[in-house]
Amino acid sequence: MRWLLYPVKCLLAGFVAMQIFFALQIALWINLDPSSTAFQRAERWRLCSWHWTCSVQSKWVPYDKISNNLKRAVLVSEDDIFFQHKGVRVEDMQKAWQKNQQKSQSGSKSKTALRGGSTITQQLAKNLFLSSEQNYLRKGQELIITGLLELTLSKQRLFEIYLNSVEWGEGIFGIGAASQHYYAVSSAGLDREQAAALASALPAPKCFDKQQYCRKANIHFPTRQEFILENMDRVALAPYPKR
Repeated sequence: MRWLLYPVKCLLAGFVAMQIFFALQIALWINLDPSSTAFQRAERWRLCSWHWTCSVQSKWVPYDKISNNLKRAVLVSEDDIFFQHKGVRVEDMQKAWQKNQQKSQSGSKSKTALRGGSTITQQLAKNLFLSSEQNYLRKGQELIITGLLELTLSKQRLFEIYLNSVEWGEGIFGIGAASQHYYAVSSAGLDREQAAALASALPAPKCFDKQQYCRKANIHFPTRQEFILENMDRVALAPYPKR
């Protein structure tokens, strides 16, 4: 049985080494801006392959140069208590678990997939490091990275990285590129309606940008935009206590 311990030890050592790599990478982002995310690199390869010229757009914008309208709209759309929680919303994750259990019991033939329940920090963890594959092992790694992000970076810094890396259409990443692409304005100049429209796109950004992606997206953007506009003033942008 001793020979069985060797591969187990190797797997454990590899797992620990990977977590150390993630932790060191995150620590660098206290002062350095991420050059790209795993999701961006995958999309760039899908769209451009080996071509030098590519239609991918990205432009980093400092946190204080991003419209508060956009910040509030994104919070309403994606995670309205982002500045209050510690990285996960347990109740939402429980609801997502129940939905997936019901889906499994109903005999669905689709692959195991976790839907809903993800905070902004969890979405950021997935986009920064992980593939788009959905399974419970990937979800477990996502939770570990979420903890590392929350322990290392301030809430404001997490939100800044999220707003500069999230997808806003095919090949469009970050609010700097999105504000120019859709409205030809700086991210600081977005008004309430523009901010709400952009935030409404986040659950299905490719659908918002190009209608051929909308077949599976059960999202009514005008209705979602109205909801965001009605609730923008109730979310807090107060800075999270510094560590």
